[in-house]
Amino acid sequence: MSESEALVRLQATDIELMRLHHTLDDMPQAQKLATIAKAARKLQSQLTAIIGQRKDAEMDVAENQRKHEETLAKIQTVQAEAAQRQASFREARDVEAHLTALAKQQEKLEHAYIEKAETLDKLTRAEKNARDLGTKLAAEAKATQESFEKDSADLRAEVRKLEAERKQCENEITVEVLERYEEASKRFGGLAVEYLVGNVPTVCRVKLPPADFGKLKRGPEITECPYCHRILVTREF
Repeated sequence: MSESEALVRLQATDIELMRLHHTLDDMPQAQKLATIAKAARKLQSQLTAIIGQRKDAEMDVAENQRKHEETLAKIQTVQAEAAQRQASFREARDVEAHLTALAKQQEKLEHAYIEKAETLDKLTRAEKNARDLGTKLAAEAKATQESFEKDSADLRAEVRKLEAERKQCENEITVEVLERYEEASKRFGGLAVEYLVGNVPTVCRVKLPPADFGKLKRGPEITECPYCHRILVTREF
């Protein structure tokens, strides 16, 4: 196979591969997999946020408990110290005021604990629900993937066959021409190469005047169309 033949074949192979990939992407299972993947990414983002909030809530509850235990210890210390000595009326009044302040502090901590514990409980349940949903999505994705692989087996086999043919074509083309092809393929949406049918290029369909046609035919077999600037193979197939 000549380089020009390989180049034309390479483009035909790429066009067929694009068609097959488009067909695969349009299969219901492929679209469902894309939807599941999107939902899973969103869920993971939400789960990450929930886990962070849950850890913060655990720290808040633990800090509240620590302060509550400290307050109880202070109350017990004040009560023990008062019982050990004969306090004057003023000292007894100060002790009572101190105990009252500590009791109020304890009450506030207990009230705050209820709210913090409720928040922690909600976040824990939210995390569990998110993880359960993640498990369901994973199971659904697995079942859908298995269905997709079963229904698309023939198409994927054809893709593998064409990819092998594409590799063979690449081996027949110089690096310079292959680079020109890849660049032109991106520029022209896959229609990078045309060849002549008479004096008419197959893609742009601009009829070449005799002077241009003769000049092109005397030049290299792989050149550039003077009108659309695609790669032009100056032989007919």
